[in-house]
Amino acid sequence: MNKKKKVLITGAAGRIGSRLWARFKDRYDLRLMFHNKIPETAEGEDTIIADICNLDQMLKACEGVDAVIHMALTRRENEAESMMANIRGTYNVFEAARQCGVKTVVYGSTNHVMGMYERDKCPDIKPEWPVRPDGLYGAGKAAGEALGRYYSDNYGMSVFCIRIGSAIDAEVPTGHGARILSTWFSYKDMAQMIGLCIDATDIKFGTFFGISGNTRRFWNISNAQELLGYAPEDDAEEYAKDILGT
Repeated sequence: MNKKKKVLITGAAGRIGSRLWARFKDRYDLRLMFHNKIPETAEGEDTIIADICNLDQMLKACEGVDAVIHMALTRRENEAESMMANIRGTYNVFEAARQCGVKTVVYGSTNHVMGMYERDKCPDIKPEWPVRPDGLYGAGKAAGEALGRYYSDNYGMSVFCIRIGSAIDAEVPTGHGARILSTWFSYKDMAQMIGLCIDATDIKFGTFFGISGNTRRFWNISNAQELLGYAPEDDAEEYAKDILGT
């Protein structure tokens, strides 16, 4: 029987991190990273309190780890300071992973890295196009993707950047506007995509749009389908009548 991979989830208490924790707890040997408090629900789990902005703490978090799923965010008083702090934090994640010999990092990026294409109403936005962030949040995430490329090219680390679409609080996309018919990323499909990244053996770097198989999607997911074998199971179109009120 193969030994389970040791996987660190940063931001394990967050909306996305907590869903991945639930879905991967039997598949991988998880280490859950929290910013300042370990929840009671994590009792008996491998947990650590660490701040992505502290490299020494990140080095401890990455010890003995095979892969990192980086979903943590840090917030500051304004958008510009938050952007700079998260760039520093993402650098610390990659650098700690490098020093600890981590083989794979899955970086939680955002669709806002390519947000201006959406504003221009481009119908089939491809992940390999030049980045066009629609704000400082997207610009900071684009910098994180560039760091990932650097660590992959220079240190041989496998890095996967997932440009997450709409990952909402609920398990179904009702109660949201029409845009979610194009952008929904169900947690089932998210776990599938990230699991494929962690288990990939021959990909050194990839950038993928993180969405479900939505009929109305305008982000192209063909590279995820071809390179990873991603086969989304959900489609927001199933909920179109409820979303549009028709």
